Amino acid sequence: MTGLLVAVGGTLLFAAGLAAGRLLARRSAEGGTDLGSPVERATFHTLHTASVAAPPLRAGLTEDAARKAVRRLRPLFGTAALGLTADDRLLAWDGPGRHHEDTVLDRGRQVRDTGRTQTFAVDCRDPDCPVRWGAAAPLTVEQRVLGALVVLGGTESASVVRATREVARWVSVQLELAELDRTRTGLIEAEIRALRAQISPHFIYNSLATIASFVRTDPERARELLLEFADFTRYSFRRHGEFTTLAEELRSVEQFLELVRARFGQRLEVTLQIAPEVLPVAVPFLCLQPLVENAVKHGLEESVERSRITISAQDEGATARIVIEDNGVGMEPDRLRRILRGEGSPSTGIGLRNVDERMRQVYGDDHGLVIETGVGAGMKITARIPKYRPGVHSAPPRTASGRG
Repeated sequence: MTGLLVAVGGTLLFAAGLAAGRLLARRSAEGGTDLGSPVERATFHTLHTASVAAPPLRAGLTEDAARKAVRRLRPLFGTAALGLTADDRLLAWDGPGRHHEDTVLDRGRQVRDTGRTQTFAVDCRDPDCPVRWGAAAPLTVEQRVLGALVVLGGTESASVVRATREVARWVSVQLELAELDRTRTGLIEAEIRALRAQISPHFIYNSLATIASFVRTDPERARELLLEFADFTRYSFRRHGEFTTLAEELRSVEQFLELVRARFGQRLEVTLQIAPEVLPVAVPFLCLQPLVENAVKHGLEESVERSRITISAQDEGATARIVIEDNGVGMEPDRLRRILRGEGSPSTGIGLRNVDERMRQVYGDDHGLVIETGVGAGMKITARIPKYRPGVHSAPPRTASGRG
């Protein structure tokens, strides 16, 4: 969906560039160094102007975003003024003629009600006012008209009407992408809440029961485990940041395994092979602990054998390769496929499915989990995480727990 919108946005932007570019080329005679034909220069100028106007709009249709956008978009038209309306309000205005606000708002309401571009004459008694005519085009997100882009000038122009319509469609695409960003963030937060719900009852009960068993026999051990438990839950239930560092995530995994080891003793053997250079890499929050918990479940809780879990993280140039492997009971491949598709009981395999979906959302389908398993053959999970990705930044590291 996002790829489609980006492609459409590029088409609209190019169309707007040509429409406004021809208009600007006719209205200005540029001298100096030859940088191409007037149409080419105007088109490049249009594309550059639109590119700097896009970031504010990706925040949504707010007053601040509208103010920054109209200031940057008005030069595209070569007209007197430009405004953005929404919800019967004038969000932003750039240029003279602000005393025509009531007329602009009335046209904005008509655009909202009809969903169509409007052209209109402006009656003004001020002989010095450059505004005598205007065009208003709808700003639409998911078939809802949120507002209008209004262009005002001195004389009616078919080229300005076309440019208004195309730029309004381009602005709509930016607002649509902003809505998708908000939806994606909401989904990721919901998925993290689902993981926390999975962690809470089962693991917390067993951990506290284990700690309680040491209170009389080994109070110092009970204290250490309680501090590990406090750090682990503080990290797992933190409320800031969609991403963390691999170092932070591995620290949480070590705390989880320490609590598991206290419960199962010598039945659990863990090997970590971590390349120091990948520790600062930003990773999705709670992307490893569910996978390790899955290894514990299938290696310890469903088997009477000694469990071996190996966790490795290696540098592979542009990516960090993370592997979690266990020697547990494994799983039928068909069952695994059903789990990853979300079929069966809602509580079955929620950690695997959740991490796989979030990896694909953040990095693309090429970065979903690679899982190798079979009945009695254990399970090997591989994740390849890009070391650098726009928009992926880790949250500040957690503070010390105050041990000592």
